Parts: sequence; structure tokens; C-alpha cells
Amino acid sequence: MVVAVVWAAATLNFFIPRIAPKNPIAEKLTQLAGTSGVDPTKIQEMSQAFGARFGLDQPLLTQYFRYIGDMARFDFGQSITKYPARVSDLIGEALPWTLGLMITTTLLAFLIGTLLGAAAGWYRNSKLLSVVSPIIMVFSAIPFYLLGLVLIYIFASRLGWFPVSGGYGLTSVPEWSWDFAIEVLQHATLPALSILIASVGTWAIGMRGMMVTVQGEDYMTFAEAKGLKPSRLFYRYGMRNALLPQVTALALYFGQIVTGAVLVEIVFAYPGLGSLLLDSIKLFDFPTIYGIVFILTLTVALSMLLVDLLYPLLDPRARAGR
Repeated sequence: MVVAVVWAAATLNFFIPRIAPKNPIAEKLTQLAGTSGVDPTKIQEMSQAFGARFGLDQPLLTQYFRYIGDMARFDFGQSITKYPARVSDLIGEALPWTLGLMITTTLLAFLIGTLLGAAAGWYRNSKLLSVVSPIIMVFSAIPFYLLGLVLIYIFASRLGWFPVSGGYGLTSVPEWSWDFAIEVLQHATLPALSILIASVGTWAIGMRGMMVTVQGEDYMTFAEAKGLKPSRLFYRYGMRNALLPQVTALALYFGQIVTGAVLVEIVFAYPGLGSLLLDSIKLFDFPTIYGIVFILTLTVALSMLLVDLLYPLLDPRARAGR
């Protein structure tokens, strides 16, 4: 099923960008003609030459089979807009920034939101939770990028505690050192906070609803009648059964870490994969779009496979033969 899903998604990934009635080579050459010394009269001739170089002059079916073979070898070819740079190199440069930002914030938001939502659904009479929960849920209704603008204004522009934008300083050179790591952490703090604050409430709402649901189940009533400790009831009987939909949602969310960071990366000028994807879509850079979306597809498929393998460990009812 994983192979079938990846193939179907890769096929859609090939055909959908080509719906746009524009030639990516001509678009790039026209852009260069307006900003450099490219002769506008030669654009058509150069477009045909580069089209042959990228295989765009071949029949669509031939291009499709060539594309499938390249994807199977993880050979994404060369970028049209940043020729002769290879797509794999562009992805390799941008991917660590997005993964470092999104995986950290996603896991933290999942853990904090799940625990908070479970507590809010279990301890309904808690005064502290009755105050904290509405505040977090209000923040969950605000998009990432709006929170990012507010954080930039308060902590970067007004207080000057953090940099306004970028992944590191303009004069810094990326290297493996503690000074550079601290600098990267300072630049990533505000983007991470904007995602974290907006995401915690979403996870908390889902977990709270599931905890309320499981409290009415027969096994919960039976466990209470046995006189089990409240902590055991909460963790082993309540959270463990309410956690399954959350884990599924987490696996799907991991597949969206690229697209979910696009607007945040634009607001903070963060050098991640989302910004690269947006630039590629605007300029119809087919090879780069194919490479990024294929990585996204593979991430979703493998995440769901991992969830299927973890389900029997989380829920004994899902084990084969039982």
C-alpha cells in the first residue's frame, strides 16, 4: 500500500503543475531579459534549446516515464530557475532548517497540548485549567503568521531581544561551532514560538474531547469500581485509549511540516524548504516542485506506515489474531 500511495501521489505531482498554460523556461528567460543583458529576440530560440535540455520537448508520456524512473532513484535533476544547480542540493540546503524548526515545535506542541487537553478533560473542576484552557484555545484560532508579526513587533522591534528575520546573521558564515549554534537558536526562537503557541491549543482541544468520551466507557467504570489509583486511571485507562486519534493526527501533521512552515518562513525570511517551494511554484520550476512534493509524499506515507506499526503497541485490541 505504501508503494501504491507513493506512486499515485507522484503521478498527480507530475500532471498537476503542467495544468498551468505557461512555459517555465520562457518565464525564466523573460525575467532575465528584464533584469540583465539577455536579448529578447533570442528568448524563443533559447527556450527551445533549454526545453530540449530538460526534456520538455518530448511527448508527455515519455516525460512521465522518465520522471517516474528519476523519482525511483531520487534523482530530481537540475533546477530550471537556478540552473545548473541540482534540485537535491537545493533541498539538502533548505531541508535541515525546516526540519529543525518544524519537528521540534510539532513534538513540543503535541506533548504540551496532549497533556493539557487530557488534564482539562479529566480535572474539570480545576480553577487553574479553567483559566489557562480558554487562553490557549483563543491562540489556536490565530494563524501562525499573524502571531509571528506580533512577536516580531514586541520582542524584535520594540524590545530588541531577538533578531527580526533570517536564519543567522548577514555577516555570519555557517559552521559547526557553539557560537553559530547559539546564533541560529536566537533566530529560530520567534518562528518557533509563533508555531508553538498556535498549535498547542489545537492538540489540547482534540485530546480534551477524547478524554471526555472515554470517561463514559464501561472499562473506565469497571476500573473505578476496582478501586485503582487515580493516577493509574488517568494514564493507563484514560490517556492511553484517548491517545490513538492524536497519534494518527501527528503522523498526518508530520507530512505537512513543509507546507505548514511556508508563511512563517516568509514572515521571518527563514531559509527553509517552504520558501523554496513557494519560489518554485511562482516560477513554474517543475524539477524543484517535483522533488519537494515527492519528499512530502514519502514523508506522509512512511509516517502512516509507522503509525500502523505502533498501533498494536499502544492498543492491544489492534494486534493481529486477538
